[in-house]
Amino acid sequence: MDVILNEVTYTVHKCEKSMSWADSNLQTECGIHHHLAHDNLEITTVEESNTMTSADKCGRCFENEGGY
Repeated sequence: MDVILNEVTYTVHKCEKSMSWADSNLQTECGIHHHLAHDNLEITTVEESNTMTSADKCGRCFENEGGY
């Protein structure tokens, strides 16, 4: 699954379902992308984000998680 990493807060968000790797208009399911500069967002995979020990998952995008 593709996810979006907010490089400022180091928080992982789910990509909007219609988004793909080729889409330059990064959109998150929770809508936080409206408040952030897109140069602070990076597309990655959920598997890769799981290896980032300091990255948190967005509580709006992922059930049973903290944040936002």
